[in-house]
Amino acid sequence: MKFITFFHQHRTCSFKWIFQVQSFSNTYHGINGNVSLDRRGEVPPFANRYDLSLGSDKSSSLSRSERDTGSYDIHQAEARVKIDEENANYVNANNNSRQTNGGGSSGSNSATLESQDGEARRKRWPTDRAYFLAKELLMTERTYKRDLDVINTWFREELSPDDVEALQPLFQLLEAIIQHHGVFLRDLEHRLVLWEGRGTHDTHRIGDVMLKNMVVLPLYEEYLEAHRDILHHLVDSFDQDERFQQIYRDFEQQKVCYVPMGYLLLKPFHRLLHYQLILDRLLDHYSEDHFDRTDCHGALMMLGRTTDTVNSLLPESENYVLLCELQRDLMGFDQLVQPGRRLVRQGCLLKHSKRGLQQRMFFLFSDVLLYASKSPVNQTFKVLGHVPLRSLLTENAEHNAFVIFGGQRAITVSAGTTAEKTLWLAELAKASQDAKARPHVQLAMGSLKNCSSSEEGLETCGLNAGAIASGKTPPSRSNTSLHVCWHRGATVGLQDHLVAANNHLSGFLLRKFKNSSGWQKLWVVFTSFCLYFYKSYQDEFALASLPLLGYTVGPPGIQDALQKDFVFKLSFKNHVYFFRAESEHTYNRWLEVLRSTTQTQDFKNLSNN
Repeated sequence: MKFITFFHQHRTCSFKWIFQVQSFSNTYHGINGNVSLDRRGEVPPFANRYDLSLGSDKSSSLSRSERDTGSYDIHQAEARVKIDEENANYVNANNNSRQTNGGGSSGSNSATLESQDGEARRKRWPTDRAYFLAKELLMTERTYKRDLDVINTWFREELSPDDVEALQPLFQLLEAIIQHHGVFLRDLEHRLVLWEGRGTHDTHRIGDVMLKNMVVLPLYEEYLEAHRDILHHLVDSFDQDERFQQIYRDFEQQKVCYVPMGYLLLKPFHRLLHYQLILDRLLDHYSEDHFDRTDCHGALMMLGRTTDTVNSLLPESENYVLLCELQRDLMGFDQLVQPGRRLVRQGCLLKHSKRGLQQRMFFLFSDVLLYASKSPVNQTFKVLGHVPLRSLLTENAEHNAFVIFGGQRAITVSAGTTAEKTLWLAELAKASQDAKARPHVQLAMGSLKNCSSSEEGLETCGLNAGAIASGKTPPSRSNTSLHVCWHRGATVGLQDHLVAANNHLSGFLLRKFKNSSGWQKLWVVFTSFCLYFYKSYQDEFALASLPLLGYTVGPPGIQDALQKDFVFKLSFKNHVYFFRAESEHTYNRWLEVLRSTTQTQDFKNLSNN
């Protein structure tokens, strides 16, 4: 009832903003739809450079009428691309013929001409850092628009009319935001076409487009106010309605839903933080008298109040979503989501026992430490024991081992590295100290099936008996951070999730496997500690994904023998991948966001102390 009341209170305000966005959309004369301008996959690569931009300097050229009216005919533009490519191929063929007939020095002349040709072409492309920041904004906006459609279109189609009616606050707000961003996306595409083509110097800017985009902020503020009620409503429906639960689980197994629904519902907040990052870096780059600086500063000032609210609310919302996700994967601890409970860290440790070292998944919360093993039957995690933090003590041991004391029980575990051991000891000690400093609240032992902190006697106390007897096998979601931590022996904390919220990236990369000779061009999306690969940004489903927890990233070594620019290497044990970016700026940005996952925030803090 509270959720429906909230919806009625905000209906009038939402409709007002929908009307304004629709009116703005009807007067817009930009690019005719969200269409691909990238046709240069058909053009042969040039020396030391490949182009992954919107279009070539010729394909993105606007006619005089197009520049004067602000309209853009995509069919005419692509026709010009075809003619220009044919002319370029004809010229290249003639050059090659002349070079081949040049006698003994043909090889040298060919290399010189190719180098000059490549240099000339490179000079036609924008090299300003502001251009690459604007391009990053466009590439990530394409992904964001699709993320919104996953919820508003794909998920909505799976629901009954009654479900849709109950979730009207969600769908109404998303419809308004999507309408606005359709216009914003076309504005970005139009501006990048001008920037890469024959637009005037005045078009080499992005602040005015960003400033106009700030008209959407009241919608985001409404979403900020409504999102917790929306999340709680979804969780309540999932827990209380088996029909809705099955719909929800089935949808998360569809390829289009590439991350859990809870993460998608927080995407609007992540997007605002990315806008802020782009504007901050533009202002750092621009001189005090740059003609784009005023608009960028104005957009950042308008955005600042909303992002301040996002930063204050996001930790609690991220934590709530993580607890809900863990609850669905944990068997034997039925009341995980509780007010005031916070996830501190999850990760794999090796538990010492009479049967040797056994892999266990440990979950450190603000009030209790749980440890579990993965069931080979249904791929969920069975809770084997717990230690309330008020009674928790630790003791250092040899090598990477340490002992966890809880009441009458002592658990000896080993971490994978010394740094990981140090991290666990520090966080266990701090969490225990914080728990003892808070007023004592009795842990609901019924949620633990009245079990002790021991793995022995599980059959007698009935831990997980109800779940196994029900015969229900929730589908496995192998790309979540929980499952990746298990398979990679990795660890991740709430702070890492908050850092990940600021590190999203999309764009074209060339990929090469360790033993392959050629490069494959792919549209790559990085989000939630994982890379997703598509043929193009218009594809609905990813071809493959690569979770990065446990991976290392950096430039290739001499032994890799790669004579290409802007290449970075991802590796985990014997798994090696190479990726090639289009420019030094883009290369550095990919390294920056990938290192936010491959080198967790807490390990960075340890190394800096």
